[in-house]
Amino acid sequence: MRFSIRASGINKMVNQTPVTPVLPPSPRRGMHLLGLLWGDKFAFFSAVFLIVIIVFAVIGPSLLGDTATKLNLRARNFPPFTLERGWMYILGADALGRSMIARLIVASQNTMAIAASAVLFSMLVGGTLGLISGFSRGWVGGFIMRIADVIMSFPSLLIAVVILYMFEPSVMNLVFVLGITRMPIYMRTARAEVLEIRERLFVSAAHVMGASTTRIIVRHITPLILPTLTTIATLDFAFVMLGESALSFLGIGIQPPEITWGLMVAQGRNYLQSAWWLAFLPGLFIMCSTLSLNLLSGWVRIALDPVQRWRLEIAGDGHE
Repeated sequence: MRFSIRASGINKMVNQTPVTPVLPPSPRRGMHLLGLLWGDKFAFFSAVFLIVIIVFAVIGPSLLGDTATKLNLRARNFPPFTLERGWMYILGADALGRSMIARLIVASQNTMAIAASAVLFSMLVGGTLGLISGFSRGWVGGFIMRIADVIMSFPSLLIAVVILYMFEPSVMNLVFVLGITRMPIYMRTARAEVLEIRERLFVSAAHVMGASTTRIIVRHITPLILPTLTTIATLDFAFVMLGESALSFLGIGIQPPEITWGLMVAQGRNYLQSAWWLAFLPGLFIMCSTLSLNLLSGWVRIALDPVQRWRLEIAGDGHE
């Protein structure tokens, strides 16, 4: 009798307990990142511009590779913004009659590939060395930072000029040189982050539980410093692109028949008075790309910061 009374009481309590319904995931959550991007209009249009450039860099050379190298001496220095010779000459032609719009699209692949490879190389190598330097307590950390000091003691452009004059100015050497000159910023940033994170309680708890040093670095510390390094890489992409353009302008970067935006500026500097578009248009693409990367890096910094992210959320919600 007592058992039945208790059972009925339990059933009554269970029936009266409010049950929280399981709601399907809201589509708004899936669009949260896009909403944050829309909260900063300059960053939004910068992202759209960069996506268009990346699409051109991926599929452009396969579609317009022959057009970019096809000579047409009758169209030498043909002026832009006229449809007299068709859409392929809407941005004019160079000194050999080659379509400028086709050359700009084809050159975007080399420019973006070199900059992305150099940034990835410097972030991986420099970030790894910074992790080791920050977590180790012996002479290894100091030795790694002295390497960074030596690299930073020389102007980056001077190091690139010396190395590329000693070796062949190929794509691999250019990526290596640009990556080496940008490594110290990742080394110093990663080391400063690790020096603060390694003193936290969860790192001490991982040590007590028997976790190895490699596991602590890979599983617990690296995810915390990766957003900071990613933000720096977004901003550094613009610096590397400008560095590649400067080296190509000096004649020690990419060599013909390969083309980049910087090489196009170098080839068009002799025609500034008669055909200004030969140097102006690739320079404009370089400027717009670096400006878009700078604006996007600022958005990434705010979006990854929980303290300031509310600004983007309010701006995005206010225009819905």
